[in-house]
Amino acid sequence: MSVDVQHGQQGINGIWSSRWIFILAATGSAVGLGNLWKFPYVAGEHGGGAFVLVYVVCIALIGIPILLAEVMLGRRGRMSPINSMLYLAKESNVSRWWSCIGYTGVLAGLLTLSFYSVVAGWSLHYVVLSLTNKLYQISATDSKLVFNALLKDPWQLIFWHTVFMLLTISVVGAGVIKGLGRAISIMMPLLFILLFVLLGYSTFVGDFEAGWRFLFSFDTSKLTWASILDALGHAFFTLSVGMGVMIAYGAYMPEKKASLGRTVLAVTVLDTLIALMVGLAIFSIVFANPSIKLSSGPGLLFVSLPVAFGNMVMGQLFAVIFFLLVAIAALSSAISLIEPAVAWLVEYKGYKRYRLVFVLGFIIWCIGLGSVFSFNYWSELKLFGKTFFESLSFLTANILLPVGGLLTALFVGWRMDRDSVIDEVGDIQRGPYRWWFRVLRFVSPVLLMIVFLTSLW
Repeated sequence: MSVDVQHGQQGINGIWSSRWIFILAATGSAVGLGNLWKFPYVAGEHGGGAFVLVYVVCIALIGIPILLAEVMLGRRGRMSPINSMLYLAKESNVSRWWSCIGYTGVLAGLLTLSFYSVVAGWSLHYVVLSLTNKLYQISATDSKLVFNALLKDPWQLIFWHTVFMLLTISVVGAGVIKGLGRAISIMMPLLFILLFVLLGYSTFVGDFEAGWRFLFSFDTSKLTWASILDALGHAFFTLSVGMGVMIAYGAYMPEKKASLGRTVLAVTVLDTLIALMVGLAIFSIVFANPSIKLSSGPGLLFVSLPVAFGNMVMGQLFAVIFFLLVAIAALSSAISLIEPAVAWLVEYKGYKRYRLVFVLGFIIWCIGLGSVFSFNYWSELKLFGKTFFESLSFLTANILLPVGGLLTALFVGWRMDRDSVIDEVGDIQRGPYRWWFRVLRFVSPVLLMIVFLTSLW
C-alpha cells in the first residue's frame, strides 16, 4: 500500500473522541514511573523550588518545542509515525531517509516496553501484598528482604510481567476509540482521584511541612552544573518524546482547528503538576518516619514507602491506593509505547488490529524475559559492564530517544515544507509560534546534543 493511498485513508486507526482525550492520553503517556521515583527526589536534593524553576526553563527550551513538533507531525501526516514521516518527507521534497524518525521511535517504544513491563509488574505485586496485609508494621530490613526476594524469583517476575502485558495488549487491541480512548477516559480521572486522596492522607497523617520544605524551599546553593544537566535531561525524557508516541497520538487528533500550542501546554502543565503532587505526598509520608532513609528510584517506592505505610494509621489501605496509582500510571504509559508499531503494521499489512497486538505483545514479552533474568539467573552475565536490562535501558534512553528528538527538531526546523508548518500551527513569523520555531531551530538541537553526549558519558 503506497503512502499516498494510506494518507487518503487517514483515520484508518481511529480518531480521539475529543481534544481532551488526546490531552489525557498524552499526559498518561508522559506520567510514568520516572515521574514517581526520580523527579521529586532530584528536585528536593538540588534546591527544591530553585531546581523546579530551572526545570521549567528547560521544559520551555527543549520539552515543549519537541513535543509540539511531534504532535504537529502526527496531525499533518494522519498516519503511524513511520508512514507520516514518509508522507511528510515526500511533501517537503526531501529524502525518504527522514522516515528513520518513525522507525527509531517505533523501535525505542517496543524495546522500552519489554523491560518497562517487568518493572511495572512490581507495582501489581505490591498491590496484592498491601491487600493481604503482608506489609503491616514491616521493618526497613524486612522490606528490603521482601523486595530482593521478588527480584530473585524469576517465576514471580514472569507472572507479573505476563499480567501487565496482557492488560496492555487488551487495551491496545480494542482499538483507538474502544480501547485506548475508553481506557484513558477511565484511568486518568481515577489516577487524579487516587492522587488527591493520597495527598489528603499525607497532609493529615504525614509530615506535610517537611515534604513541602524538601520540594519547594528555594535553595540556590544546591544548584550545580550537574543538577542543571539533570533538569535538562528530565525536561526531555519526561514528555515521552523521541519514541513516536506523540506523532501517533497527534495523528488521532479530531479537531483541525484546535490550537496545538494550548494543547501541548496543557499536557506539559499536567505532567509537571502530577509529578510534584506525587512527590509531595510521597515525601510527606516518608518524613513522618525518621528512621526511613531517603532515596530515589525503585528503592523509594518498593522499600522505603512500604515501611512508611506499614507503620501509619490506615497505612495498609493507603498503600493499596498508592500502588494502584503507580500501576495505573505505568499502564497509561505502556499502552502508548506499543501503539506506534501497531498503527504502522495495521496500515502496512492491513491485518486485524487485535491479531497484530497479540503477536507483537508476545514478541515483546519474550524480549522482556531477558530483563527478568537480569535480576537472577543472568545477573552475572554482562556486556560492557551492563546486564541485559541495563543495556536495553541504556540503548533506548541514552541513544534512541535523544537521536529521535534531535532528528525531529532538525526536520521540522530546517527541512519540512514551511507552508505545511504554518498550515498546522499558525503564523511562525510573529507571536508565540515565532519563538517556538526559533527555539526549535537554534536552541533545542544544541541542548539535545548536550543531553545526548551527557547521557553517553
